[in-house]
Amino acid sequence: MERPAWAPQGIDISVPSVSRIYDYYLGGSHNFEVDREAARKAMEFLPGLPKIMQANRAFMRRAVRYAVDEGLTQFLDIGSGIPTFGNVHEVAQQASPGARVVYVDHDPVAVAHSRAVLEGNPDTAVVAADLRKPRELLRSPEIGELLDLERPVALLLVAVLHFIEDADDPYGAVAELSEALAPGSLLIVTHATYEGMPISTEQAGGAVDVYRNDVRNPLIMRSREEIGRFFQGYEVVEPGIVQMPVWRPQTAPEDEDPFTFAGYVGVGRKA
Repeated sequence: MERPAWAPQGIDISVPSVSRIYDYYLGGSHNFEVDREAARKAMEFLPGLPKIMQANRAFMRRAVRYAVDEGLTQFLDIGSGIPTFGNVHEVAQQASPGARVVYVDHDPVAVAHSRAVLEGNPDTAVVAADLRKPRELLRSPEIGELLDLERPVALLLVAVLHFIEDADDPYGAVAELSEALAPGSLLIVTHATYEGMPISTEQAGGAVDVYRNDVRNPLIMRSREEIGRFFQGYEVVEPGIVQMPVWRPQTAPEDEDPFTFAGYVGVGRKA
């Protein structure tokens, strides 16, 4: 298999990666045949996957603009993936020039590519770190240099919590990150769920199996109630924890693809 110039050395390009599969669903060009194969296999069970990812990104952009409207100029995006068009820094810095954004991912491809894309942008940084180790993550020098944690920060956990098993204590990790944030900070979450799927749980489960077996990354579907537990210590802003197209929409939710309802999103403000 030929290694493209943008692929960092030392990466096993024979194993599919969650962030490159996501890039493929969004129409990006930073993915390999092994990623596309896994993506197509998952789509045999869940054909709406690209629609789900696009709705996820559209919500993220609305939430970032909401944060800027609320006066926030600092963003910490954990599990940021490969920065395809319309990423956090583009939306935030367009709405508020000088807004500062730190991207965090544990996938070396995502980190290396993010660094290349963000070169020459002094108000952004990329950190190689893992959400499951929040203490280490918060100690990274890039966060210390770019973000002032004494002031409100928008913490984005977009399409990442559903890759963390309960055994790795995602609730504890979010609580620890939240503790480090100033009052007035925002928590922005999107999460996969079986609720609202326009197909049976059994069929959707086939796609979950592809992630577990082929991508070697479990995909944990949680209920609205379980997702709501991530917002402990936050006041959830209107309209609450809702399906993706319903959160402060710019177009009529009823015009959206039925698959875009297979995910919950929410924004909370730290008291």
